[in-house]
Amino acid sequence: MSFLRTYTKPAVFASAVIGSLLVGALLGAVARVTETVWLTELLDQVGSVFTTLLQIAVVPLVFTAIIVGINSLRGLGGGRTAARLGGKTVGWFATTSLIAVLIGIGVGLLFNPGSGGLGGVEATAENTERAADSVAEWGSWTAFVEGIVPENFVAAFAEGQMLQVLFLALVIGAASYSLGERAEPFVNVVSSVFEIIQRYLGWIVRLAPIGILGLIGGAVANYGDALFRPLLSATLAVYVGSLLVMFVVYPLLLQFVARVRPGQFFGKSWTAIQFGFVSQSSAATLPLTRQSAVNLGVDPGYAGFATPLATATKMDGCAAVFPAIGAIFIANISGISLSFGQYVGIVVVAVFGALATAGTTGWLTALTLTATVIGLDPAQVAMGIALIYSVNPIMDMMRTATNVAGQIAVTTVVARTEGLIDDEVLNAPSAPPLLSDTGTKAGTPA
Repeated sequence: MSFLRTYTKPAVFASAVIGSLLVGALLGAVARVTETVWLTELLDQVGSVFTTLLQIAVVPLVFTAIIVGINSLRGLGGGRTAARLGGKTVGWFATTSLIAVLIGIGVGLLFNPGSGGLGGVEATAENTERAADSVAEWGSWTAFVEGIVPENFVAAFAEGQMLQVLFLALVIGAASYSLGERAEPFVNVVSSVFEIIQRYLGWIVRLAPIGILGLIGGAVANYGDALFRPLLSATLAVYVGSLLVMFVVYPLLLQFVARVRPGQFFGKSWTAIQFGFVSQSSAATLPLTRQSAVNLGVDPGYAGFATPLATATKMDGCAAVFPAIGAIFIANISGISLSFGQYVGIVVVAVFGALATAGTTGWLTALTLTATVIGLDPAQVAMGIALIYSVNPIMDMMRTATNVAGQIAVTTVVARTEGLIDDEVLNAPSAPPLLSDTGTKAGTPA
């Protein structure tokens, strides 16, 4: 048990993850250079099993977390207080998305990805088919709006329709909140399910170094030198834009609005950001995201509401920086010069279309929605997405890390403006192990 407690401390866990990244990259490179098929398949299988174990919990986690989060606002005041908190949270989501998409456009224009031709890079038949399906499914605002309300309650969960699950959770959460004590038995059951899912994910998180080894190794073995081909400019642009948002925008907001030093923020949220990077799933990172906010002194009740909502709707990497760069990339490979009006369209989609991005598939929805809304031809959009698929796992790591950082940062900023930060917890030098019990006071060893 002493080993387990030591292993789950952020510093030790971070070291294990870094070691897995290095070993995985080395094994992937060996597999690619030596064309060792069995090693590539083994790495793919390890990464796939780890991802599947995470995905099992994504839908029920988001559903229960939002219901519990809405009802946890009861301790912060009445219905008007809850409504004000919800409105302010969404407002800050939109504000930071606006900043992020402007950075994405600026970086996209600087790198000009896709210009000068593709140098022989072609989309595979499989990727082209997947891209065409995505355009057909998410090609219009009408399809998006119609997709919010599920035709069948069970089907939304069985098919993993995250946007529909989010809608149901918000409605049921609001209804149970309005019923007060009469809904308490239901809320207690949902809370218990939420705790069980968190415990399950806590076990899976401890397997992260093994899963990371497979994910990184498989990515290097399969995609290898794709980064050094014409798609390099798009990949670099996504990383630069995301890094600017993560290490410039968020620290400035935290320093001057939330009065939280960048060192404090990254010191207590780095484990969650790192896990988001390697898992490529904001939803799977949710328990760590919530714990990081609590470690930063955010009231647990508000953290329980804001972080699940942010996990499904606050994605500056996937829904702001990346779609801007992706749209420029598609326009360039299609020989199209975007107009000022089309750039405005990219901004509008990033600010108001965040609900169209949910969990692990947000990048595809966001890019397709952005490109089609600004008038790019569906065939061109499908081709661009098919090309991006070849390097998407590498892009997605940075996008998801940015998403997670933003989810924690905005929660912290709003909490400060509402007087919901405990400075004693914020200034505590230590943080609890990963996914400590919810009853443990943040900032102290569990």
